[in-house]
Amino acid sequence: MKKLNRIVSTAVPLPIEDIDTDQIIPARFLKAVSKEGFGQNLFRDWRYHNDGTLISDFVLNNDTFNGQILVAGRNFGCGSSREHAAWSLADYGFSVVISSFFADIFRGNALNNGILPLQVGQDVLHQIFAIIEKDHRTIFEINVDEQKLKVGDMQVTFDLDPYKKVCLINGYDDIDYLLSIKDDIESFEKNRVFTL
Repeated sequence: MKKLNRIVSTAVPLPIEDIDTDQIIPARFLKAVSKEGFGQNLFRDWRYHNDGTLISDFVLNNDTFNGQILVAGRNFGCGSSREHAAWSLADYGFSVVISSFFADIFRGNALNNGILPLQVGQDVLHQIFAIIEKDHRTIFEINVDEQKLKVGDMQVTFDLDPYKKVCLINGYDDIDYLLSIKDDIESFEKNRVFTL
């Protein structure tokens, strides 16, 4: 995974609540086992008509908005536990999703795939949407190590599991993390005393 520590980017607003994983990546696109190519079908049924033409008023089809950050309504990633939802967001180019609530399984899948699910209070989320509406070129600054989000004059801190923080900053998956502490593990095993 790529390292994720400091993100400086504009954001894409999607102020819809209860976005489930089938809306993120419809089930009919889950046949592939590689993570590549899922981004083209991210929010497929919202981005395209049945004949494959673009739905012009959907935010991802609007050149006004772009960036590595998706700002979504409350309860993002609910529904089924498909990891493909995180794959599609990452493959599209999103590194961060900001919402006021994430489904637990989606949160885990996102973190395991190098995406930061950044949870803020509902009032902060409303302020963020208002800031983007006022100026879509507003720069967001996210510091994973310090767990801080800065948008315009507003700065907030966010919670992040310490283990997952280490993984994001270093670009580790679970196996990479274990390999990074291999010497410690070997030392522990060597010095462990067995009693019967």
